[in-house]
Amino acid sequence: MNKSEKIKLGISIGDFNGIGIEVILKTFFDKRMLDFCTPIIFGSTKLISAYKKSINLNTPFNGIKSADQALSGKINILNVWSEDVQLDLGNPSEDSGKYAFLSLEAATNALVNNEINVLVTAPINKDNIQSESFKFPGHTEYLESKIEGESLMILMTEDLRIGLITGHIPVSKISEEITPELINTKVEILYKTLVEDFEISKPKIAILGLNPHCGDNGVIGSEDKEVIIPTIKAIQEKGKLVYGPYAADSFFGSDSYKKFDAILAMYHDQGLAPFKTLSFGEGVNFTAGLDKVRTSPDHGTAYEIAGKDKANINSFKEAVFSALKIYKTRKEYNSLTENTLKKGVRF
Repeated sequence: MNKSEKIKLGISIGDFNGIGIEVILKTFFDKRMLDFCTPIIFGSTKLISAYKKSINLNTPFNGIKSADQALSGKINILNVWSEDVQLDLGNPSEDSGKYAFLSLEAATNALVNNEINVLVTAPINKDNIQSESFKFPGHTEYLESKIEGESLMILMTEDLRIGLITGHIPVSKISEEITPELINTKVEILYKTLVEDFEISKPKIAILGLNPHCGDNGVIGSEDKEVIIPTIKAIQEKGKLVYGPYAADSFFGSDSYKKFDAILAMYHDQGLAPFKTLSFGEGVNFTAGLDKVRTSPDHGTAYEIAGKDKANINSFKEAVFSALKIYKTRKEYNSLTENTLKKGVRF
């Protein structure tokens, strides 16, 4: 990565009674991280100071009131609120949900207004963050409501990318959501992001089946036979390298996933269970399909270790590097295609 290009990296703090602030501060305690980006944490200097004291962490920072005041080579904390907030590490509270949203809201607005280039979100509690302003099952759905585009949740490492055709919905609703239109939409988003954000010119994509054994030709459910297989064939006829459906129970255990650039799972746990088994603590959640870049670590608030100086920063650090890399790759792709179009103009 080119160190000369300083990207403004916005960070939302998540639930402050979890491990979010700890992994953020520990990540940037390594000053070499500041060579790659200018971090801007959306929160409160008072809160961050109290958190530092609680875990005896001496990470210096620079308090600012707006993103344009951020200093290169410093950890910048943008004060979204000024009032005192009480830490109660390890215990979710109404306040920790309220301020998690205020941080996310401010960071998202800054992203939309191009005051920051990319966003990395620390973990929220999907229960206590709910309010009149936040009625979403998670980050992905909230960001989709604020940023142009249609989202696709992708869990990824260097060698594995799993996208979800359906996201945060009840298991009882999955079958009725699986339609040719939805599958086509998610394939298009995944294909586009693989080309533009990951420099894969001809992506090879695997699609998992919905039912056990992909329905056994209709014996165990009809969705695979009647909906998924015909849709995949239609996509193949358009020239895309999309294959499946594959039975999810054997696909990952047999290492079949290594033959593909990305996999589309039918529902949340079908994709996340094998992903976290294979790479928990090292993975990144990337919200593809939007015209802004957002990533997050693959773990949750981890209240059970909050304040105990035990949090692993690897996933958060990978989320930072992934956001920076995707931003640069997308920017380069857009520049190249824009120049190609200009050169093709004839008068």
